[in-house]
Amino acid sequence: MKSGDTDLLSGKGYEIIELLQGLEVPRTEAISIACLVCGNELTSQNIEQASGLRQPEVSIAMRPLREKGWIEERSEKKNTDKGRPVKYYKLIVPFEEIVKTFESKALRKNMEMVEALEQLKELSGNGE
Repeated sequence: MKSGDTDLLSGKGYEIIELLQGLEVPRTEAISIACLVCGNELTSQNIEQASGLRQPEVSIAMRPLREKGWIEERSEKKNTDKGRPVKYYKLIVPFEEIVKTFESKALRKNMEMVEALEQLKELSGNGE
């Protein structure tokens, strides 16, 4: 996947990033999700090269995705005895399920805002 790494994020990938950020998903998480949606199993380095993120940013972005059970992470030792193992990441839930999670969160937030507005209306009508 070396030569195509920079092509990993197509128009669809960039659109996913933009829409996720509009839903208040942190930039690095949005980029990582888009990379994994557009690719299959990717190394941290694949994601770095496609997105311009630095290695620590990729690792930090993957933590909440792993905690939510959305990705699988595995390490594979390099052929040489030197260096750290290569980390591989892949989505283990359909992207549609991830979208539904964000949808539920947005709907819940909107309901809370509507309830707050209703309370404000009641308070403004009481004349207190």
